[in-house]
Amino acid sequence: MSASRSRATSSLLRSEKKSLHRFLTLYVAMVLAAIALLSLYYYESQRKLMLSDKRATMAQYAYVQVKRLKVLHYFFPERTTYPRDPSFTSAIYDIEYNKIFSLNKREEHNFDNEISIKDGYIHFVKGLDTYYLGTRYLVIEIPEDKTWAVTTWKHIVLYGGAAFVLFMLLGLYLAKRFLKPMRDSIMLLDRFIKDTTHELNTPLAAILANIETMDKSVMIDKNRKKLERIDIAARTVSTLYKDLTFLTLEQEKENEDEPVDVAGLIADRVEYFEVLARSKQIGFKLDLDAVTVVMDRRKLTRVIDNLISNAIKYNKRGGSIEIVLDKEKLSIRDTGIGIAEEKIPLMFDRYLRFNSSEGGFGVGLSIVKKILDEYGLEVAVDSKEGKGMTITIYWKDEV
Repeated sequence: MSASRSRATSSLLRSEKKSLHRFLTLYVAMVLAAIALLSLYYYESQRKLMLSDKRATMAQYAYVQVKRLKVLHYFFPERTTYPRDPSFTSAIYDIEYNKIFSLNKREEHNFDNEISIKDGYIHFVKGLDTYYLGTRYLVIEIPEDKTWAVTTWKHIVLYGGAAFVLFMLLGLYLAKRFLKPMRDSIMLLDRFIKDTTHELNTPLAAILANIETMDKSVMIDKNRKKLERIDIAARTVSTLYKDLTFLTLEQEKENEDEPVDVAGLIADRVEYFEVLARSKQIGFKLDLDAVTVVMDRRKLTRVIDNLISNAIKYNKRGGSIEIVLDKEKLSIRDTGIGIAEEKIPLMFDRYLRFNSSEGGFGVGLSIVKKILDEYGLEVAVDSKEGKGMTITIYWKDEV
């Protein structure tokens, strides 16, 4: 019993899971965006820190090189060898940025920035007040050390991953807290349905039994019409009762699959709903081939009952219901109000109703979809608002 209750509860909370999935999708996107921005900020700060360290070192290199240029300038032309250093390379430019001499690997430099990185090299630009050898700008070049970048990326992956896991745990906690009212409402509705179902059983059975035993031939027309209205109401409640019973008590029962004469079952259920259809002046058009499927008769009955009941409930007065059965499919078409095409994917959701003027809990079509999914049967819906609806069930190849 507890296992059955657990499975039923899991089914009831499917809408909660959808809401949780939507919340987490948005939450994950926001967390990833925040981590990405923080990672970019951290990377740029580490890059600036590295450049700051290199600036001090390269400024020292420039100071040494300027002294060497000064010596070369005063002893020129006796000395003509450009000063070199194993720690760096350098280049000198005149006031119009024309190259005088260069040992650098890259010849293009940004003279507006004191220090910059490009193509794997760091450049430090030093302006000279005294033009030794005509030099206005001294450019020091060293290869970029990628160690800082490797270390930075390791930190981003490590701390970013840890932050992501932490925020996900926080998100799950917050999501469950936020969705708790929804869970409580669903559980309350579930308990209400179970209690209502239990209380309906005895009086409903008594009403239907007494209606069946009444001799309508001896009644006057006025009383016969009243009894017919009672019969219609009782059958409507009976259909709802069977759906609620299926949801709360029967859906977890083991299937009792057997060959079912679908045409005979449809004809029987049409006869059952004839009173309800007649109250709205709705006529049936049946085109039934002999088709046998192996299913639980109880569950197939729930599918057919709900589809016929909906076709009556949402039909127009004086409309019609056409039921076509062949080896490939079962199609039920009504001339009712239909629904907008964008709402079709939502019509099988539990507790969802598109017409508040009609009664019910909005569970019928969710039961249909659950049973069809259980047996691997496909269902297609064709509907336009105000132009009726066609629901088609496709049998499996082996049927």
